[in-house]
Amino acid sequence: MRHALDITRKDDFAAWYQAVVSQADLAEESGVRGCMVIKPWGWGIWERIQRLLDDRIKETGHENCYFPLFIPLSYFAKEAEHVEGFAKEMAVVTHHRLKSENGALVVDPDAKLEEPLVVRPTSETVIGQAMGRWIQSWRDLPLKLNQWANVVRWEMRTRMFLRTSEFLWQEGHTAHATGEDAMEETLLMLEVYRSFAEDVLAIPVIAGEKPENERFPGADATYSIEAMMQDGKALQAGTSHYLGTTFSQAADISYQDDQGAQQLCHTTSWGVSTRLIGGVIMTHGDDDGLRVPPRIAPHQIIVLPMLRGKDGDGDIIAYCEEIRKTLTTQDAFREPVRVLLDQRPGKAAQKRWDWVRKGAPIIVEVGPRDMASEQVSVLRRDRLWREDGKADINGESRDDFLFNAASLLEEIQENLFTEAQTRRDEAIRTDIENMDAVAEYFAEGADKPGWIRAAWSRPTGEALDRIVEQLKALKLTLRNIPNEGGKPEAACIFTGEEAAEYIYIARAY
Repeated sequence: MRHALDITRKDDFAAWYQAVVSQADLAEESGVRGCMVIKPWGWGIWERIQRLLDDRIKETGHENCYFPLFIPLSYFAKEAEHVEGFAKEMAVVTHHRLKSENGALVVDPDAKLEEPLVVRPTSETVIGQAMGRWIQSWRDLPLKLNQWANVVRWEMRTRMFLRTSEFLWQEGHTAHATGEDAMEETLLMLEVYRSFAEDVLAIPVIAGEKPENERFPGADATYSIEAMMQDGKALQAGTSHYLGTTFSQAADISYQDDQGAQQLCHTTSWGVSTRLIGGVIMTHGDDDGLRVPPRIAPHQIIVLPMLRGKDGDGDIIAYCEEIRKTLTTQDAFREPVRVLLDQRPGKAAQKRWDWVRKGAPIIVEVGPRDMASEQVSVLRRDRLWREDGKADINGESRDDFLFNAASLLEEIQENLFTEAQTRRDEAIRTDIENMDAVAEYFAEGADKPGWIRAAWSRPTGEALDRIVEQLKALKLTLRNIPNEGGKPEAACIFTGEEAAEYIYIARAY
């Protein structure tokens, strides 16, 4: 059995990941450390994610807007805890001009800004200032905003899509009259993210609350969706924060209630980023490259005519164009099927493997014999190989394929989710009862570990700090407390006290 990539997941998962990013033509280095050029196939996946998630955000009553990339440093100075959480990652602009000196461009010392500007690491502060201006009365609430933007967090260790100095995301920001309303919003958006990850990205996730030490800087509570990658590590795929009145106090986000009294608003923020593409790679990719869930594939079906550079090529192209047109009249996931007719010169086999590496869900090949017998040769990307080691390319009648193509895409979507869910569930241990067992499970040289679901008594303060340090020594982190975990019968594995809930423990990206 041959593979399209030169390296396997088992050999070196990190190197395999980088190979997929490169050979699936998703992105490349930009020349600036930690920044990437997103290529058309990678951008097409992000466009699909953006479009489908944007629809869901708007369905919940949010409006899109845009705020500046540059934020005055004084805005951050008003919120000490928030600034401390991001201080080491902030990129700062201090000058506004260059000058030529001895044939080289240098910073002009006379062009120093009166106030330094922070390149947006997140927008709570600048949006909070706007909310303080826009909200006057209880009639202005709730205010529910979202923006699609780029942010900069100066990362020391970078990996494309997973952790970059600049990345793309959406960030929602809302203001509410009461804490109850704001918490309802926080959990609503967490559920939007959960359902989006599972229904659209085919990534099974655990939704729950982060422990105290993992809260967003300045938040009263942080919730996340956690996904398991094929190497057993956790990926935080989205977060939703209840901010209480922390930012309202700093930015004077207040309103006059219906009794005439002045009240502080309760605010939320929530977001997902291009990190989701990294999650798709590490959840669904195989040793041949990427496998893209059909709902986010820029092209769901690739039609490949087997061109020979002869007079009959025009007939094959015309035959394939009819197939393409017919497919686009069908709906999968309540949208027209997206089809590309690949007429590039070159061997069909080479082009096939190009699309295999990119992860196109269905590849259809058509040669002179197929055309003569009104057939097509179909390759499903979720089931690439037969047991005999040969590519699983099935010949079938053109009409049967056209009739079943939409349902086949939906089947592939479901298969990818089921495969990932089964793999995750089999890699979660629920029988770990103490820290010694945790250490043994994650010991050097042990079989590839997954996650631990452990009994948890919700320790805080110094007790929590000691637990975090213990786990840090094992390169482990507390992930989240599942919303639907129930109360354990066992004692907390850290304190020995009565457990209140479960918590997930894992190595993470």
